[in-house]
Amino acid sequence: MALSPNSSTQVTEFLMLCLPGMQDVQHWLSVPLTPLLMLALGANTVLLLAIHQEASLHEPMYYLLVILSLLDIILCLTVIPKVLLIFWFNMKPISFTGCFLQMFMMNTFLPMESFTLVIMAYDRYVAVCQPLHYPSIITEQFVVKAAIFIIFRNLLVTLPTPILAARLDYCSGNVIENCICANISVVLLSCGDIHLNKLYQFVSVWCLMGSDLVLTFFSYCFILKAVLKLHSVAAATKALSTCGSLFILILFFYTLLVVLVIANVARKQIPLDVPILLNVLHHLIPPAINPIVYGVRTQEIKHGILKLLKVKK
Repeated sequence: MALSPNSSTQVTEFLMLCLPGMQDVQHWLSVPLTPLLMLALGANTVLLLAIHQEASLHEPMYYLLVILSLLDIILCLTVIPKVLLIFWFNMKPISFTGCFLQMFMMNTFLPMESFTLVIMAYDRYVAVCQPLHYPSIITEQFVVKAAIFIIFRNLLVTLPTPILAARLDYCSGNVIENCICANISVVLLSCGDIHLNKLYQFVSVWCLMGSDLVLTFFSYCFILKAVLKLHSVAAATKALSTCGSLFILILFFYTLLVVLVIANVARKQIPLDVPILLNVLHHLIPPAINPIVYGVRTQEIKHGILKLLKVKK
């Protein structure tokens, strides 16, 4: 049951309105979202199984891809099933605890994926710019240390976001105009001061993902500089090919993120449904695209998948 804005009753659950301007037709969005979810989960699962079973793929580069696929699966399952339940069965209620748990998962695992792409860009930088030192720099120990750093960096920085939101008093309504428990969408329902919440959200997001974008940009600048110095066209082509798959993933990941930020900033000129839908797609399209791009462009992974599926050329 929705509470009126002036209700003094303590909120125990929220109602997700999802797309305010598309209530009559939003169920049709499940038509493209459902196959995309199945593709994301299926492709990432096949990729994980292929890497697990193919001994030639037991290398640091592919272990990083395992981390990326696991994060993609978690992000999909955190957001999309609830969105589809809203579209299919109008199941808008979400518990107080469930909402802040979803907020925590989104705020933690999305930056984890961002920094995983940074580590993968560094892996390609070493492979192209310092190929002789690659085996001694990019080791299994390096991947383990990188994974531990990814976890602790994001937990320490993003954990305060849901904690700050959960400590507020929610007594001015319980209808979230969003498909997910995004921090700002939730805290706007509070009858308390939310300036600290907005400030911390802004600083933490730009410190994490902003720095990730800068590091990734510089990595590819160094890679491009090294490739341009190669006198062999074949060597240059091979170097660019090894980085091409990752560059496509990074470009798509951050392009969609930048568009989402612009849509939120220009909210007065853009319908509210646009940034909400972009936010949902950002949790679905990269997970669906990532394993396909790697599977198509990386010969070793393609061979591993074909072997897994017992398909012979």
